[in-house]
Amino acid sequence: MPAPAASATHLVLIPSYDSGELVVRTVRAARAAWNPVWVVFDGSRDGSDEALARVFAGDGGVRIFRLPFNQGKGAAVLHGLCAAQASGFTHALVMDADDQHPADHIARFMALSIADPGAMILGCPVFGAEAPRLRVQGRRISNFWVRVETLWADIGDSLFGFRVYPIAPLVSIMDTHRWMRRFDFDVEAVVRLSWRGVRAVSVDAPVRYLGREEGGVSHFRYLRDNALLTWMHARLLAGFLVRLPALLARRLGAEVRPSRR
Repeated sequence: MPAPAASATHLVLIPSYDSGELVVRTVRAARAAWNPVWVVFDGSRDGSDEALARVFAGDGGVRIFRLPFNQGKGAAVLHGLCAAQASGFTHALVMDADDQHPADHIARFMALSIADPGAMILGCPVFGAEAPRLRVQGRRISNFWVRVETLWADIGDSLFGFRVYPIAPLVSIMDTHRWMRRFDFDVEAVVRLSWRGVRAVSVDAPVRYLGREEGGVSHFRYLRDNALLTWMHARLLAGFLVRLPALLARRLGAEVRPSRR
């Protein structure tokens, strides 16, 4: 299969923290599907950045960034988005480095974004039988509050990180908010983009959880990260109440406009 031609507008952006050999596997699959692929190592200490650099030495379609210390997923994504914006890119498909996200869906998601550049294309996870029940059931709480906070926008899942974002509005939002730098990034990004008027398009995509015997890596900490999400939703709910009149007016306007002749 011929290598994909380089896109001047859309790139794949992969934040990574101590992902081991999985990041090489992830980037190899993403690179087969798209060009370019950028990776931001968020203070990794496991040597995975050097390993990736060796594997893709001489490949101009892969660019590597290294942050000096661990700052969180959102901070790593923001670093990549700012560099992408400075290079003229308009959209970024963000995916995790742990080989859980479907690289074979990259081209489809990019095509949807190219056809509808004002929207954010959000993966809606289709879980396999191996997915931990606690993780599958627990995300329903966050999904419920996101539906409330966005007046039931088409956000099928608030936590699945396989998404195409329009870069300019997301960078603008993150530049004016101190949060969204760690595990809270995925949820808060879609809520605030929705508030900004960026329409959500949700698309099913498979996700798989790797066991330890398969080299699976997880940095999720149940108490710490759920406390972060609770505080985040408290902030978002307060922001939602302030914006409620404007959000209602926009929703009513969208419902009225199609009926006009």
